[in-house]
Amino acid sequence: MKAVIQHRYGPPSVLRIEEIERPVPTDDEVLVRIRATTVTQTDCHARAASPFFWRLFGGLRRPKWTTLGVEFAGTVEAVGVNVIDLTPGDDVFGCPPAFGTHAEFICLPETAPIARKPATMSFDEAAAVCDGALQAFGSLRLADVGPGKRIAIYGASGSLGTAAVQIAHHLGAHVTAVCNTKNVDLVRSLGADEVVDYLREDFRADGARFDAIIDAVGKYSAFRGRRSLEPHGTYVATDLGRFLLETLAAALMTKIVGRRRVKISAGRRSKADVERLKELIEAGEFRAVIDRRYPLEAAAEAHRYVETWQKTGNVVLQVDPVAQTRESQHS
Repeated sequence: MKAVIQHRYGPPSVLRIEEIERPVPTDDEVLVRIRATTVTQTDCHARAASPFFWRLFGGLRRPKWTTLGVEFAGTVEAVGVNVIDLTPGDDVFGCPPAFGTHAEFICLPETAPIARKPATMSFDEAAAVCDGALQAFGSLRLADVGPGKRIAIYGASGSLGTAAVQIAHHLGAHVTAVCNTKNVDLVRSLGADEVVDYLREDFRADGARFDAIIDAVGKYSAFRGRRSLEPHGTYVATDLGRFLLETLAAALMTKIVGRRRVKISAGRRSKADVERLKELIEAGEFRAVIDRRYPLEAAAEAHRYVETWQKTGNVVLQVDPVAQTRESQHS
């Protein structure tokens, strides 16, 4: 089977298309033929081992995961003898336990964060929801977001940001979304109550106070954001790249001193959250936001684009373009 492989850390040019052995499911696994996947900031961090702490769990000298990819949509090809819920031919979407979706096939435990694909979604769309949405679920839980809470989402036009806006709106929060000029209308259409163009104004202007601030892109200072919180408010960091040391210090300090909190979202993935996301999609409460599509062979080009930090929503890799065409013809 074809897969995007990296044998060393580095720029997008380290990625290669190679033929590798097709995996075989164990008794408790399903084999999925991947139709579409995405390139995320997580993939770019892992590929480049940047920040350096990625090497602590991804391999000090060489990548532990030679094939990246953290979400997918596809079709069950085969199942192990102990698999109960899924059968060959089922269309599914979700996340692997770690990486591995930049390939034509992947084996996953039946207990992994996967579910049957919503019938209303294409493979492209279904591949482009789980990573951002599952991170959003975790971040919003840390901030205890619910009805009537005032929440600011900084970086509201990325994969996590567009998901967080939709889920926070569904939860009944008052959402202030912060993005750049070109994405104001899109973010408003996702359910934001207020949209602030950071190129023109500061979302903290006029002394605005929030019950929670979610930094969805790792580009806002935790100490700076903390000053705009209500007395029991929570600042949630989701990407530690630019403010790693500051955010770690703020999280430790606020755990000991004061009532405002700085927390770090671990981005945990659960099957229950994928099922919950499916329900939101089928109820018309959540939709995919796709910026660009690339063939699997153009994975390096997709990485280069994601690293510009200019993407809106998600960047899709079409692993099986024939399936996309067949799907559109039947819709």
